[in-house]
Amino acid sequence: MALSPINRRRWANFKRNRRAFYALWLFLACFTLTAFAEFIANDKPILVKYRGDYYMPVFRFYPETTFGGEFRTEAVYADIEVQCLIASGGLDICFDDPEGVMADAHTGMVDGTPVQAGWAIWPPIPYSYDTPVDRPGAAPLPPGGQNLLGTDDTKRDVLARVIYGFRLSIMFTLIVTTLASIMGIVAGALQGFFGGWLDLIFQRVIEIWSATPSIYVIIILFAVLGRSFWLLVVLTVLFSWTALVGVVRAEFLRARNLEYVRAARALGVSNWVIMFRHMLPNAMVATVTMLPFIVTGTISTLAGLDFLGFGLPSSAPSLGELTLQAKQNLQAPWLAFTAFFVFAAMLSMLVFIFEGVRDAFDPRKTFQ
Repeated sequence: MALSPINRRRWANFKRNRRAFYALWLFLACFTLTAFAEFIANDKPILVKYRGDYYMPVFRFYPETTFGGEFRTEAVYADIEVQCLIASGGLDICFDDPEGVMADAHTGMVDGTPVQAGWAIWPPIPYSYDTPVDRPGAAPLPPGGQNLLGTDDTKRDVLARVIYGFRLSIMFTLIVTTLASIMGIVAGALQGFFGGWLDLIFQRVIEIWSATPSIYVIIILFAVLGRSFWLLVVLTVLFSWTALVGVVRAEFLRARNLEYVRAARALGVSNWVIMFRHMLPNAMVATVTMLPFIVTGTISTLAGLDFLGFGLPSSAPSLGELTLQAKQNLQAPWLAFTAFFVFAAMLSMLVFIFEGVRDAFDPRKTFQ
């Protein structure tokens, strides 16, 4: 679909900001990779061939009995016995000599018995964010060939947790920023356009609501209702939407008496059309200018709650929890360096991107 002239101008302005343009592509690459985290870091194979049939453990639950095992619980694919059952087509002798059977299974014959050799395609990192690493030594373990960024204090692979944690942080930030922005823009537009008692009452409500200590309220509600991702999203949105109200209200107060608004009213255009089709685009520069602060504040809120131990459940792949582990394990500097560089890269990319978006919506900027 062809872009309109104004959108072409905005895209050209965005591309002129090289820092924002390259940050956008780098961010999209990182987010796309982490969006498919299950195919990059997982303790389950991506694809399994067993007795001529194909299975995808990353999507479905398969008990061990599916592959000739004894238990109806989910197969532990990292166990040598399960790998032997897959490779040999379910031979019982896998529980006696799994390595020997696996060595012969690819030939199609084990102890004179023909077998249907199977195989499994594993992700590049054979650990999920909560998979314990089988390495000798006391946790946290330093980086090595098996764990490129080492392990945390419960022997979980740090690189796998960073991949899942990056996705979790970005998804949380995008959801909260989108919902809070919609609420803040609508509230600010109503206040600025109609003014009067609506504006006066709304301002008093916002002053009281903004003075509420959000961190303490979230901690108290988590203690009562339990910790969950969506509850944290709802609570964060409830305390974040006021950030945009002030700038949107000011832009609408300034623009509501301009000539084009008066002309639209004289032509009988409805208030909603005037507000969101004609006035809102002119208020977008000030609105977009505030978005980097909302984004960084949302990420900081999530990381801060997890750092304090009052955020997401401890099993969740949280970057804030990684920062807490770095504080508690000063003898493991790789935890601190990893947390610092991940947060620095994430926040820098997002701030650069929104700087470019601000320039794109600025009507005073032109391109050659």
